[in-house]
Amino acid sequence: MSLKYSYTTADYLAWNEMTGLIRRLYADGNYTISLLLACGSFWGLRISDLRNLTWEEILGQDTLIIVEKKTGKRRVITVNKPLQKHIRACYSALGRPSLAQHCFISRMGTVYSVQRLNGIFKELKIKYHLPIDHFSTHSMRKSFGRQIVDKAGTNAEMALIKLSEIFGHSSPAITRRYLGLRQQEIQETYNSLTF
Repeated sequence: MSLKYSYTTADYLAWNEMTGLIRRLYADGNYTISLLLACGSFWGLRISDLRNLTWEEILGQDTLIIVEKKTGKRRVITVNKPLQKHIRACYSALGRPSLAQHCFISRMGTVYSVQRLNGIFKELKIKYHLPIDHFSTHSMRKSFGRQIVDKAGTNAEMALIKLSEIFGHSSPAITRRYLGLRQQEIQETYNSLTF
């Protein structure tokens, strides 16, 4: 639970920063968190769904089929080739655990708690000098959304419609606000004024 009047909204990490962080974590031997960031950013899943993933569900798969914990909705996700390669590399680096094992296991042998992961994300922000104010597990989902919109270019409105469906939002307007696009557009309006 957050403190009254405290800011709890997560920010997104720019895609090049996110993928760079994933690579740096892997190079530094932090395979579990590298994989968590990769899966969260490439799939746009909530942390509650990511935490429950097993190796059997993601290793060597072209698609991931889950029922979202929060919404109860079935989601079919394509696992692209670069992410499949990263999953295989992390699996091997982690000593090829049992396929039935959860993917995101702490040193204590248990699935990471959301609170612990948020603490790790805060540590990563400092250690890797990440250009983000509020970095938490929800930042992965927002980074996914922002990358989809940014890559769409002139088709950004169509991307927002697709993201609205993926995220389970009732309208693209809610997705726009969720991704902080509305606030960014308002700030750009102020910044457009000159003397």
